[in-house]
Amino acid sequence: MELNFVEIFKAIIFGIVEGVTEWLPISSTGHLILLNRIVTLNLSEAFWSLFEVVIQFGAILAVVVLFWKQIFPFGKKNNSHPLAEQGIFAYVKTDIFILWFKITVACIPAAFAMLFDEELEALFYNYQTVAASLIVFGVAFIVIENRNQDKTAKIKNISDITYKIAFIIGIFQLIAAIFPGTSRSGATIIGALLLGVSRPAAASFTFYLAIPAMFGASLLKIAKFGLDFSYQELTILIFGMSAAFAVSLLTISFLMNYVKKHDFKIFGWYRIILGIIVLIIYAGS
Repeated sequence: MELNFVEIFKAIIFGIVEGVTEWLPISSTGHLILLNRIVTLNLSEAFWSLFEVVIQFGAILAVVVLFWKQIFPFGKKNNSHPLAEQGIFAYVKTDIFILWFKITVACIPAAFAMLFDEELEALFYNYQTVAASLIVFGVAFIVIENRNQDKTAKIKNISDITYKIAFIIGIFQLIAAIFPGTSRSGATIIGALLLGVSRPAAASFTFYLAIPAMFGASLLKIAKFGLDFSYQELTILIFGMSAAFAVSLLTISFLMNYVKKHDFKIFGWYRIILGIIVLIIYAGS
């Protein structure tokens, strides 16, 4: 079957945008909506609904690659908290298992939203909701960072995040799952900052939390769509995910270095401006 290289190039552009905006707290959904208005992929409505979610799988793989040592719960090397001193259990890293238990707890609220993804999409997937979410959470970033300006974070390390705090952060992820334009990373970072978590710890926990959340959303979309991809559709999906993976590696590394010395206010202002642009473009059409 002959491939349409123009559509593949478009998929790469979408992957690049996904790789940048998924991890910066500026809403990948808002950017993909705008991009789709400028560079429209020639896809069926059903496959587009799958593409914009499953393209995130490439971004997830970047988190796994970059943080493998911090999230893989097995191995004897650098195991400071083994389950046992000898035998097979000496290869079990209890501190990382505890981290995954906390991540699981944080994912519980959003898991319920996944069961109603089509209904929620029909209700809230529109430019008004996206623009409002961009602006509201943009303002929240600025207000919270101003409030925290002279405060010292109570929780500086991920290991100090309790199950209760993890669950509350998960509720903020639920907000992002319901209202497009909120930004999953943006919502969870805001929740963590409100609870006294340091910026680096908030960003890292957000990245880890994305693994089951986005992987689950991707699997759900594929299960509903089925595996009956055309060769062109499969190629577009692979190129989009590959671009998202490569760009995510750079974006995550940038953000982890950025938050060590800077706050999130610049992203708040950016969200407000983007929200206004979305309103102007769509309200005037």
